[in-house]
Amino acid sequence: MKGMFRTGLILLAAAAAACAPRERTLVLLSTNDMHAKIQNFPRLVAAVENCRDTAQLVVLVDAGDRWTGNAYVDMAATPGMPMIALMNRLGYDVATLGNHEFDHGQAFLGRMIDSMAFEVVCANVTSDTCTFPQLPPYVVLDKDGIRIGFVGVVTNYEGPGHPAGNASSFEGLEFPDPQAMAMKYAAELRPKVDLLVLVSHMGDDRDVELLGKETRFDVVIGGHTHVKVDSLVNGTLLTQTGKYLKNVGVTAVRFRGGKIEGIESRLVPLDGYAPDASYQAEVDRYYADPELNKPVGAFAGPADKWGLANWMAASVADEADADVGFYHIGGVRLDSIPAGGVGAAKVYDLEPFGTEIATMRMTPADMRRMILSKYNDEENRKEAHRIDLISTTPYVIVTDAADNALDVRFPKLREGKVYEVAVSDYVYRNYKDLNYTDGKLTGTAVAGVLLEELQDDGPLTPDNRPRQKIIRNS
Repeated sequence: MKGMFRTGLILLAAAAAACAPRERTLVLLSTNDMHAKIQNFPRLVAAVENCRDTAQLVVLVDAGDRWTGNAYVDMAATPGMPMIALMNRLGYDVATLGNHEFDHGQAFLGRMIDSMAFEVVCANVTSDTCTFPQLPPYVVLDKDGIRIGFVGVVTNYEGPGHPAGNASSFEGLEFPDPQAMAMKYAAELRPKVDLLVLVSHMGDDRDVELLGKETRFDVVIGGHTHVKVDSLVNGTLLTQTGKYLKNVGVTAVRFRGGKIEGIESRLVPLDGYAPDASYQAEVDRYYADPELNKPVGAFAGPADKWGLANWMAASVADEADADVGFYHIGGVRLDSIPAGGVGAAKVYDLEPFGTEIATMRMTPADMRRMILSKYNDEENRKEAHRIDLISTTPYVIVTDAADNALDVRFPKLREGKVYEVAVSDYVYRNYKDLNYTDGKLTGTAVAGVLLEELQDDGPLTPDNRPRQKIIRNS
């Protein structure tokens, strides 16, 4: 009798073990701020396929800024399409918008979204225009019975009130506060999903702000600030891979039944993977553009970021016959160019926005006001508390101990004198607190001016010396 009872217990325990929820692992692979760097895409493919070979449940996510930054993509017959074609082929699952998705205007973006084979979600863009259909705020994906909610948000801080870029690209659209919208949909989705993910193009500083108030998200996949982040903030995992497809984010979520047992993440460098051959062949075809590959001129020495910014500021001033040139450092999209031949593609990589030259008449007091306002901008913090305006004329920003700009000194300008000033149209259209007279757009493209200088005046000798500096008034 005892033996039968013991056997029954064993059978009951075996049955209970067989019915216990099994453990499964879901892997979120994430990218952000790829900026059309398709030359690195074949390595991403190799990493993704390696993961798919070893993990059953894999979701591929992108946090925005898929184009702008590679002439072979940005100047394709349909700008941006090489990037989207590669993403479609690889099988991305979900993405949100970055500010650079709007670079060619909202009508263009509306058409491009139709060509994306993955879900595009954004909770804080509101459209009542036919050119840009309203996007869903979130999507719920089902992977082997695991329900994953993805909420998307994009920055609205730099506009202000819309993402960074020319205001004309956002006319007819509204961009409610991304943090408030993230919190709204977190509350709505949390009871309905097993895993809640925010796909954010706000920047890691704003993500940290949000997570100080909102604890419903399990994971935040971030972008916009081009930094590498892999940390736990108030109980939520925050990750961002940097930029330019140098890394892929790998977030492993262990489930038992429908409950999360644990979350681990890491950033994996892609240079450790051999490029996938078939994708490499596709990328090579995009790069076989004789017009973009043709050498235009040369640099006699290497140019660093300062050297490139100095060149661009001087070029807009020379072209406009201005006394002073300013160039926004965010519009200088390369960190360096080596000595030697420079092709057209490199110039369009340096200036991919189709930027025009604008001119205005300003006194040193007007210039001081422009620089101080930008340095102390607490709304557009991504462009504040740094030397944002590179200029042909030297100046010194004087700050207090808390890094608030107090004064700007111009050693080579005369106070009260009116100077002809040349700037990029981004500065002219978007900087707050500008004071000037006779302001106008010239219609002259900056990239065209740079190409002409290379062709006519090369080899150019870059000037890598900083003309601007910050001193702290103790």
